[in-house]
Amino acid sequence: SQFNQPLLEFSGSCAGCAETSYARLITQLFGEKMYISNATGCSSIWGGTASISPYTVNKDSGHGPAWCNSLFEDNAEHGLGLYIGQKTVRENLIKEIAEVAGSDKASAELKAAYEQFIATKNNTKANDEPAKALIAALEACGCDESKEILKDKQYLAKKSFWIFGGDGWAYDIGYGGLDHVLASGENVNVMVFDTEVYSNTGGQSSKATPAAAIAKFAASGKKTKKKDLGMMAMSYRDVYVAQVAMGANPAQLLRAVKEAESYDGPSIVICYSPCINHGLRAGMANVMTEMKNAVNCGYWQLYRYDPRLIDAGKNPFQLDSKEPTGDYQTFLQGEVRYSSLARKFPDLAPDLYAKSEQDAKERYAGYKELAEQK
Repeated sequence: SQFNQPLLEFSGSCAGCAETSYARLITQLFGEKMYISNATGCSSIWGGTASISPYTVNKDSGHGPAWCNSLFEDNAEHGLGLYIGQKTVRENLIKEIAEVAGSDKASAELKAAYEQFIATKNNTKANDEPAKALIAALEACGCDESKEILKDKQYLAKKSFWIFGGDGWAYDIGYGGLDHVLASGENVNVMVFDTEVYSNTGGQSSKATPAAAIAKFAASGKKTKKKDLGMMAMSYRDVYVAQVAMGANPAQLLRAVKEAESYDGPSIVICYSPCINHGLRAGMANVMTEMKNAVNCGYWQLYRYDPRLIDAGKNPFQLDSKEPTGDYQTFLQGEVRYSSLARKFPDLAPDLYAKSEQDAKERYAGYKELAEQK
């Protein structure tokens, strides 16, 4: 992927922001044929700063991500609408092409191009060249029907639809819409930048905030555990779900993104995104190391859930995290959002630190049990 031109540049995000690294990777994989519906939040601020946008076009065809911003409460539905609209136009075009290609007057080249296009129509990468060949064959045909079809030729190639947003959107304000979209069965991809806090509006607690973390509206440390968004999505059984951390395992991240995009149905990829609001003692230059430490101590888990494996008679859940080896409490003390709890509320800190660790252990144990099922 790193040999591909990034179609995200000069984002204007905070130095060291993890969110841009994930978005950049997706543009390297699918950017020239990509639609993005972006929830309001940090990713919409660095994604559309004032009169500029960091999303750009490639040097060959001049194509790049089609980006737009929608509100917290309806971004998921907005992204679904983008997909359904484009899907409807494309399906109607394919029906019209089928009539032209099925005609006795159609050339052998047009028939062959159409067959190859249909064979790859649900594969974003593989459909690119067949779509170009089909357009060329329609242009060579020259009939009135072909000319009418070619007016909308930009919709023929398979596109990649992504819905971006932070945890404030996915876990809280936009969860109802997100749940609706995941239950739709439609082929859309969701990427959640999980900073575990409402980053853009000053660091309020969200349902993604773990126990013991200090945040606005949780000044004495959050008392309840983090919501398990991935497990909730898995309950539908037909949603591709992955939890990733670039700095911990970039190969697992790449595999998850490719699997999510190739899955013919809804997918959600939850990305651990250390934030300037965390107060990393090591500094924001070491965000990738922080991700690695989070996974090593069991604070964050890596997994993939692929419904396609169910039909193959295999366990759809793959736990990609190893047994934790790092010290959990040492990890917590490396971030001001946790270490400040002991200074401000020394009587509460020990119990909340212990609860945070126990919550993480229980979550890992649950995942391990899922992975061991036959």
